[in-house]
Parts: sequence; C-alpha cells; structure tokens
Amino acid sequence: MSAIRLLVLGSVRHHGRAHGYQVRGDLESWGAHEWSSAKPGSIYHALKQLARQELLVAHEVEPSAAGGPPRVVYSITDEGTHTFFTLLRGALSSPDTKVDVLSAGLGFMVDLPRDEVAALLRERLDGLWAWHASVSEYYSPEDGPTSLGHIGEIMDLWVRTAEASAVWTRGLIERIEAGAHVFAGEEGEPYEGVFTEEV
Repeated sequence: MSAIRLLVLGSVRHHGRAHGYQVRGDLESWGAHEWSSAKPGSIYHALKQLARQELLVAHEVEPSAAGGPPRVVYSITDEGTHTFFTLLRGALSSPDTKVDVLSAGLGFMVDLPRDEVAALLRERLDGLWAWHASVSEYYSPEDGPTSLGHIGEIMDLWVRTAEASAVWTRGLIERIEAGAHVFAGEEGEPYEGVFTEEV
C-alpha cells in the first residue's frame, strides 16, 4: 500500500477541488514530506497518475499569471472515494502496515465513525499479538537474543517492536473510546486547524 495515494486522495477529497500546490501545502503542514515519500515531485506525479486511473478528475480552470500552462485542479471520483476509504481502513487495521502508511491513516482516521476506527485498531492489535505469538514459537524473549546467536537479535527486534506497537495501539483505542478527537458524524470540525488555508 502506498502512503502517497492515501494522502493525495484524502487531501483532494477534503477540499472538494484542489490544485497541486494546495495538496502539497496540506501534506507539508503535516510534516508528511519528512515521514513519507510525499515530496513535491511525487505529489504532482501522484495527482496525474490518479487522474489517469480515473480516481481523480483533472480540470483546467485558470490561466497561469506567468504565462505558463493553465492551473489544473483535481476533484475525486466515486471510485477515488471508494479507493480512499479502502486504503484508509487497510492502513488502520493491518498489523504490518509500514509507519508512513499508518501515519497517513491516522491523519484521515476522523473521516470514519469513532466506533469503526476503534474496531479497525482492535484488528491491528489482534494481528500484532498473533505475530508476536508466532515469533515466540521460535524465540523466547526470556532467554535473551544471544540464545540464538546474532539471528536472535532479529527476533528480539520483531518481538519488542510488536510489543511496543501493541501498547501504543491499545493506548490510542483507549483515547478514542474515551472521547478524544472529533470523528465523522459527530458535532464539531474534525480538521479544524489541520489543513492549510486555500491559496
């Protein structure tokens, strides 16, 4: 799964219609250029690719003030919306989601109902503990990594990473269930102060 697809689709969906500079501004305001492949060139490439795949529609709407080609704005299609929510649910529920994809999913989790997000994160939590159990069949953390030579260091990394991810996921579920954040269908603005101002 690609973080850039989820990020770009989510940004365009939020705006309704957005040009590349707006999408870039959104993602840079989240620091996504630091933790994902959402660099300027890849954002513009993703917009064009998603339009070719008919997940976005490109509209030439205004001439460039500098005499260049017209500014292109994008809107999301029904298929693009379906793909966005599929990617979002996968990012939140999969135990082996890469950190950039999980981060993108967290950025848009409020587009889903609170109960659904908690359920997706519980799927992730169950998967993390299942992975922990499968590694623990071959490696016992109590015996320490050196019990398997230097390969034990790999298994220790896997086990400790699963444990830390599970603790973090459980904490997020508890915060969500306790009322943190504003989710889809709730009173309030989930993205207040999150996206950049339109330019």
